Amino acid sequence: MCSFTVPPVVLQLFLLLFLASPATACTEQEKHNLLRFLDGLSCDGGLTTSWRNNGADCCEWEGISCNGDGAVTGVSLESKGLEGPISPLLSNLTSLLRINLSHNSFSSGLPAELMFSGSIIVLDVSFNRLNGPLPELPPLVTTDRPLQVLNISSNQFSSQFPSATWKVMNNLIALNASNNSFTGNIPSSLCLGSPYLALLDLCYNQLSGDIPNTLGNCSNLKVLKAGNNNLSGILPAETFRATSLEYLSFPNNGLQGELDGAHIVKVSNLATLDLGGNHFSGKIPESIALLKRLEELHLGSNNMSGELPSTLGNCTNLKTIDLKINNFSGDLGKVNFSALQNLRSLDLMRNNFSGIIPESIYSCSNLTALRLSANHFHGEISPRIGNLKHLSFLSLVRNSFTNITKALHALKNCRSISTLLIGTNFMDEAMPQDETIDGFQNLQFLSMHQCSFTGRIPTWLSKLTNLKILVLSNNQLAGPMPSWNNSINHLFHLDVSNNSLSGEIPIALMEMAMLKSDKPAIYLDPSLPDLPIYMYPSLQYRMGSYWPKVLNLGKNKFTGVIPQEIGHLKALLYLNLSFNNFYGEIPQSICSLTNLQGLDLSNNHLTGAIPVALENLNFLSRFNVSNNDLEGYIPAKGQLSTFQTSSFHGNPKLCGSVLINHCSSVEAAHVSIISAQQCSNKVIFVIAFGVFFGVGVLYDQLVFFRYFG
Repeated sequence: MCSFTVPPVVLQLFLLLFLASPATACTEQEKHNLLRFLDGLSCDGGLTTSWRNNGADCCEWEGISCNGDGAVTGVSLESKGLEGPISPLLSNLTSLLRINLSHNSFSSGLPAELMFSGSIIVLDVSFNRLNGPLPELPPLVTTDRPLQVLNISSNQFSSQFPSATWKVMNNLIALNASNNSFTGNIPSSLCLGSPYLALLDLCYNQLSGDIPNTLGNCSNLKVLKAGNNNLSGILPAETFRATSLEYLSFPNNGLQGELDGAHIVKVSNLATLDLGGNHFSGKIPESIALLKRLEELHLGSNNMSGELPSTLGNCTNLKTIDLKINNFSGDLGKVNFSALQNLRSLDLMRNNFSGIIPESIYSCSNLTALRLSANHFHGEISPRIGNLKHLSFLSLVRNSFTNITKALHALKNCRSISTLLIGTNFMDEAMPQDETIDGFQNLQFLSMHQCSFTGRIPTWLSKLTNLKILVLSNNQLAGPMPSWNNSINHLFHLDVSNNSLSGEIPIALMEMAMLKSDKPAIYLDPSLPDLPIYMYPSLQYRMGSYWPKVLNLGKNKFTGVIPQEIGHLKALLYLNLSFNNFYGEIPQSICSLTNLQGLDLSNNHLTGAIPVALENLNFLSRFNVSNNDLEGYIPAKGQLSTFQTSSFHGNPKLCGSVLINHCSSVEAAHVSIISAQQCSNKVIFVIAFGVFFGVGVLYDQLVFFRYFG
């Protein structure tokens, strides 16, 4: 995420300017210009009334500050609900030093009169709806402008990012143009015309081309951000001539090349290095040890390889190490993690590391997030992992760990753990039934999928009273579905698919509180960094996002009728009962699950007709009743008319317009009578965009959840 970091010298400037207080009233001309500014707005946020109530002296008006002579020096109207264009008349306030119009709904362009003013030092119009190109340098402006801080971030500016403009910005200290739609190259004139530039933020635009080597001429540059653009080429060696750099960030571009150890040491003040999501290759240089102030290292999602340098342990101020999705290899034991006492997050997912987890990691007492998934680690989990008292997120998915019982007894001492992803390990072991497994009082997300566990679903799970997401899919668990699930009041995502569970669905399962409630299903741990969970290699899901309310019992050996009480689960978004031995009719109560986006009842022994009221499920996008013994007319209205014939295959007694087997007029008339008798009140729900995005991947009309950690 791009944030606007203001150097201390700029903050001091703000304080000095805003503490100024007038001794005399403002002039009639200045009052006139301010009122004209308001007149041009389509919504003034109540400012007209406010100003009138504060008398004739505009120096007393809300958001207006003056100097001792009564001249207006500041217009600070952030977050006032203002809408409309920004009037160039503000430039007629000849003593105006600062303007803050951020967090409003200003539209149209930014007046050139303000950008190239002869007095304005600070101009902040961030978080508005300003659009069009940024003003180019007027031909009559040839002398340096006084502007020191320009924040135009989070608007709708487009067109090519200007280059000539900066030739007269000799005093510019901070420029934030992030979160717009600027195109073209990063201008090479930026540091040539603005030698005092300390902050440059161009991230989240559409800039392309190479990084200009002239950025190294910014000797005062502390913050350089240009992530999430379309930049290409290498990171020029000249960039490291900007030896004052503390924050260097170019993530999610198309940069390539290797990190040159001889150059990187020149920026000895560097606290954050973020080059993730590019095409960098090669090794992490040994000389990284000389970056003594380094706090965040983000090199994830590149093509880097080799072993981690042992010197990484010398960067004792490191708080975050993100090296996920690369080709790093070797034994982690070469790095002395015990020296990294400030480390909070270590992400090594999807590399080729091998060996055991080094004991030194368990000395990182402040570690809150540890992700080692999709590597080649093996062995047992050391009891010393219990030393990580602040550990909240742990993912060990897709390795070769053994002894699940010992692992759980060790992990229960991590009292802060809220996310535990340990699937695709402990292969063919028995699911622990040990009642002494306790603790985990803060656990919200538990995934033990794809381990080929045998045995039954253990009762110790019922002690996890804060559990919200439970995934036990792709094992060999047998026996009945326990009835204690409804006692876990926060559980809203239950996946036990692809096991050998049998018996009838317990009625208690239909009383799960969160599946009956419309309360949002938010999985959120505010203590964690912004760490996504990868549900599939190319899809990720954020920790604080809305997770889908799911009941997935597919691919088991359940039998009996689908209970009418299923209709109690009105908050369900996805219901999968496929590949079981259910019989009887599809219960009418399913038609009341009006939030459903996915319904899979395929490959059972269901009989009777498809309920016509299923047409009322307005948000249903995945539907499958294939391979049953259903009969009669397929309802031809609503969502059911949109599904492919494969959703109904394997039911030879079904007929309808979506099948080759068309119904007779008598059958159609009979269904029309049934339809008229059934309740067809439609309830429209507004569901947040993206609720189901990134959660599952559809294979042959079946949704399987694949957790990578």
